[in-house]
Amino acid sequence: MTWEAPAIGQRVPRFQWKQRWGVMGEDNLDTGWLEELTEQSQDLNSDALRITRGALVEYGQQGPRQESARHWWRRGGAVAGLAGGAALLGMSRAAAASSDDIQALQTAASIENLAVSVYTTAAGLPFIKDGNKTVAAFITKTTAQHQAHAQAFNAAATQAGGKAQTAPDPKYAAVVKQKLPSIKTPADVVALAITLEDVAAQTYTKNVSQVTDAQLRKLFASVAPVEAQHRSVLLAVQALLASGDASLIAIPTDVAKLPAAAGSVGFPDAFYPTTMASPISEGAVQ
Repeated sequence: MTWEAPAIGQRVPRFQWKQRWGVMGEDNLDTGWLEELTEQSQDLNSDALRITRGALVEYGQQGPRQESARHWWRRGGAVAGLAGGAALLGMSRAAAASSDDIQALQTAASIENLAVSVYTTAAGLPFIKDGNKTVAAFITKTTAQHQAHAQAFNAAATQAGGKAQTAPDPKYAAVVKQKLPSIKTPADVVALAITLEDVAAQTYTKNVSQVTDAQLRKLFASVAPVEAQHRSVLLAVQALLASGDASLIAIPTDVAKLPAAAGSVGFPDAFYPTTMASPISEGAVQ
């Protein structure tokens, strides 16, 4: 069985389902499988950041500081430098950016801010912090990726003449606040994270057709598949956490007894939906 990332053309290596699928209680997690998915997520995010940096450069390459900006990106390249890079590009695109473009970027940043907050909180929960180390590593890497995405969206927003959004998305912040007291298990964390990743992926997918600048379309199109892959990994983990047949904890396992969802749960959509996409104004700076 071959699983393909939602975009950017990355093909994920063939999984050995016979050896890797089994009961995925928090103490029985197949760490090799999750480590591989985490590495693939990191690779996809690296591709996305490379495209994002290029999009931000192109977005700002109008004016006398074009050459210095290009050289900065070649020297830098660090995730932490995204916001600083935008400052070097100057404000030459501000006049061309529409209000909708800026709001879309701010809303995207607000979604990323919320994701960072949720994953950071999850990392501190006893059953995550003191539980499976591979799960904790996945959360740590995913948090860093969301931080980079927030920096990229805010860099583009300020470059376009808007303000950076440092607050979380208000709609889903309220959802998280309501859900947090009831989170007692890894499965609860996974379910909440799936919702946030799905909203992010759907929103950025829709934003591609909403923003007016080609480089901003590239920016949203580069980040959306990373969020979609996060969701895909989480859906697979969720399905395995829900399995209750202890006889499947074996190598090799009995493939015939695996849940029917085992081969497809991680990628349920042929085309990514946008029905849950957040309006461009939802997280905009007021």
